[in-house]
Amino acid sequence: MNGTSAPVTGYAPVNGLDMYYEIHGGGGDVPLLLLHGGLFNIDLQFGQLIPDLAKTRKVIAVDFQAHGRTGDIDRPLTSAGLASDVVGLLRHLGIPQADVFGYSVGGAVTIQLAVEYPEVVRRIVTSSVSFDPSGDRSENQGAMEEMTVDMIAGTPMEADYLAKSPNPDRLQDLLNKLVRFDDGASGWSEDQIKAIEAPTLITVGDCDMVRLEHAVRFLQLRGGDVNGDFEGVPASQLAVLPGTTHFFGLSRPSLVLELVVPFLDAPMPGTEPSTPLMS
Repeated sequence: MNGTSAPVTGYAPVNGLDMYYEIHGGGGDVPLLLLHGGLFNIDLQFGQLIPDLAKTRKVIAVDFQAHGRTGDIDRPLTSAGLASDVVGLLRHLGIPQADVFGYSVGGAVTIQLAVEYPEVVRRIVTSSVSFDPSGDRSENQGAMEEMTVDMIAGTPMEADYLAKSPNPDRLQDLLNKLVRFDDGASGWSEDQIKAIEAPTLITVGDCDMVRLEHAVRFLQLRGGDVNGDFEGVPASQLAVLPGTTHFFGLSRPSLVLELVVPFLDAPMPGTEPSTPLMS
């Protein structure tokens, strides 16, 4: 199977859900798991990236609870709950470990996986997500206090929800749950972020809802923001995408691929020396 072949699709029974997934490609040793953002789904978030990502690796993409082709259940949306769903999916598929690329809500779930289930992640890419509420711009916090169906009327998010959801009459329920999305109330502590074992690529738009200084702090906690000429290049990295907002953070596929693919393909720390130029 290659990146242009029809995907293998299915539903995994996890935590009371029938969780929709797709498997693209088939190369490489470690699969890549894609986790979309709130109101998005596999197609809307990663549709332009999957063909190239799947050329050299197996790519597994999922629709979260109440998103895409996965129905809703009587449960709030939390990073802990969604991470548990993802672990259940990986076990269902017999996959012991994966690289994980998560955007926004998917990025929060990626952090949760790295903190709570370190054995299942090798490398992580976290896009447009803060590890602590203080990293979000205040105007975004105010805008998220209430969301209605009328606010997204006519958007691709509404159209895709109505076309794909097993619960097309529950869009307002999804919006209500996203407004109350819980990533642990206070996010993750700096000690938890420091303790993550997986090399981390942090991406953020320069006009994102996540403050740039917060993204830099995220990098520092992951061992970055050093003079690489003297100390070597750290395993964790930060990329700021120019002219990019939160909702359109992955809308430049060629740039995203240029950042993500080399990071995923790089040797793991300890398998190849990183030699500084100055010693």
